[in-house]
Amino acid sequence: MTFWFYLFFTLMLQALLISNGLVGLDNYYVSNELVHYTTCLITKDFNPDLMPYDLLVVPNGSDHVAMLKIKDKVRAFLGAGRALVCCDGWFTAWVPGNQWVMDNAHRTQAVRYFPGPDRHGLLQGFDLEDLIFSHGMSGWWACGYIRAAPGAEVLLADTWQRPIVVLDETTTAGRVLLTASGPLADVTYAGQSDSALVTLYRNFIRVLSTSKIPAHV
Repeated sequence: MTFWFYLFFTLMLQALLISNGLVGLDNYYVSNELVHYTTCLITKDFNPDLMPYDLLVVPNGSDHVAMLKIKDKVRAFLGAGRALVCCDGWFTAWVPGNQWVMDNAHRTQAVRYFPGPDRHGLLQGFDLEDLIFSHGMSGWWACGYIRAAPGAEVLLADTWQRPIVVLDETTTAGRVLLTASGPLADVTYAGQSDSALVTLYRNFIRVLSTSKIPAHV
């Protein structure tokens, strides 16, 4: 390994991608110049070491019972200044300070999303209507809402002022990006860089990249 390759690799974000073994998941999180993904498969012995990584990614369809078993590790990881993305409705209390609530009491036809404070520019570069509508149908993206931690930034709220996308930089020393449901993805190199779901995720990656804390510290 040359010096320049080693330097480049150490400057990249190192991300641990949690997997239930879903077919095609690796195609949605493609390593690139900003981040390198290592896939961690959930098994009966699931107990990963999180500290070598800068970012923990818990995607759509994850096993939240398994995540509950390592909630103390997740809190310690965030306490060390690392970052978490959870783009799924999580039904166990493993995310520090925040909780997802499933709620289908409102008609999805009425769902709209409204931007809130966004000091890091995570909502830049895409049209919110891409999250509201899919083939002309509204309410496709989020199921339920987030009971956000005090002081967390509500990036998107729905028609009923319920948090849908939350950035929490107050509960721990780390950064947590949460969505009420629906996938985010890092498939820029798969030719889908104009997708709202990709752009939101990549905006967060760029923010992390500019303030990386070396994972070995």
